[in-house]
Amino acid sequence: MAIILVVEDEESVRELLRLYLEKEGFQVELASDGEEALKKMSRISPDLVLLDLMLPKKDGWEVCREIRKTSYVPIIMLTARGEEFDKVLGLELGADDYVAKPFSPRELVARIKAVLRRFNASSGGGKTWEALGLRIDYEAKKVEIKGKEINLTPKEFELLWFLVNHPQRVYTREQLLEYVWGYDFAGDARTVDTHIKRLREKLSEGGISSSIKTVWGYGYKFEPER
Repeated sequence: MAIILVVEDEESVRELLRLYLEKEGFQVELASDGEEALKKMSRISPDLVLLDLMLPKKDGWEVCREIRKTSYVPIIMLTARGEEFDKVLGLELGADDYVAKPFSPRELVARIKAVLRRFNASSGGGKTWEALGLRIDYEAKKVEIKGKEINLTPKEFELLWFLVNHPQRVYTREQLLEYVWGYDFAGDARTVDTHIKRLREKLSEGGISSSIKTVWGYGYKFEPER
């Protein structure tokens, strides 16, 4: 049974989510502010975090940053704010999906299940990729270039892992959002560009940044240097 940590300051919404998620077979833990959420994170190790942005003590963005320092647990942000800036910032901080209030409980459950499926399908133990001095250990979430470890954010890591496992294939920004972030909405293609830029900068420390190619007018592909 998957454990979901619901972080929501409005008691009525918090209880509604608890009742609906328990009905769907999930085990639910509740937190009403950001500090309580971080304490529960370290104690219960949830399978997914449903995180409101507008929280007392520590807001959702700060909670997301803190979680991502130590955990790759899937995070779905839940908020009444629907501006594009909030969506992009949430995704760039490492959120896996974004749902705006008011929401359909049925749609929310479908998104939770989809995020859990993607996470479970991609996180099998013992996965490694190695070529041309680049070594990626999926289980350890570790990237090395010629023996030197490169520090990546969770989404940078997932993006690199996806690209290296589909070499020579070109993906549009929208496809990368769907496959890596699992979220697709207009105007967010720039978050892919931002992550590609950062990936190239970090990989360039080992001299392999040109392996991620831009296909002008279409998207990106991973093309190992010969």
